[in-house]
Order: sequence, then C-alpha cells, then structure tokens
Amino acid sequence: MASILVLDDVLDSAVMIERILARRGYEVHVFTDEDEALRFAGMNRPDLAIVDMKLRKMDGVEVLTELRRRWPELAVIILTGYPTAESVRQVMARGALAYCIKPIDKTELEQTVARGLRGGAAPPE
Repeated sequence: MASILVLDDVLDSAVMIERILARRGYEVHVFTDEDEALRFAGMNRPDLAIVDMKLRKMDGVEVLTELRRRWPELAVIILTGYPTAESVRQVMARGALAYCIKPIDKTELEQTVARGLRGGAAPPE
C-alpha cells in the first residue's frame, strides 16, 4: 500500500484529499503544520507528497525543496488556489511532478497520484 503525505494549512482541504485517496487504498498521512510533515517525512519516507503552495510558516516551494533534498526521487504534487506563472516555473524547476489548481477535480487527483506512484518525480534542475 502506497504511503502519501498531504500537507495543507486548511484541514478540511487535506481531509477531502485523504478521503478520496483512502477509498483507492492508499495510506494517507494528513498534516497542517510544515514542521510536523517534514519530521514525519524524515522518519517515514512517503511514496508521494501532496503539498499546498500557501502554508503558514513556509511556502510550497520551500517544502518541495526540503522533501526533494531528503528524498530526491520523491514525487511531489503542488496544489494552489492562487496560480501564477512564476510559481509554476519555480515548482517545476525543483522537480515537482505536477502543479494542480484548487479545487482539484477528483479524477485529476487520482490520475496524477497514480502517475506519480508509477513513475516518480522529475529530476531536479
């Protein structure tokens, strides 16, 4: 069973993702705090991470960078409700698997997660 880390500062958003993915048989670990999520990832390598772009202490780019520093092959999906061309460029340059707009469609989420678990992440720049 694949282990998926979900980090979103809005608990309801993270729980919605958890419900969708748990129905598909994934083991989902939900976090609203960046430090807790990174601590978990450091001790329990997830198979994939889903990270919101706007967080409380860090932004998604910083979390992505730290996750990929620890686990270079980790597939990371970035979610945002505030897309910009610059943020797309930043996360893709740091090896994100995908940059998805919130609210994310259930089918898009399932397909992107499946793709990430099959092929891993893009190589870092």
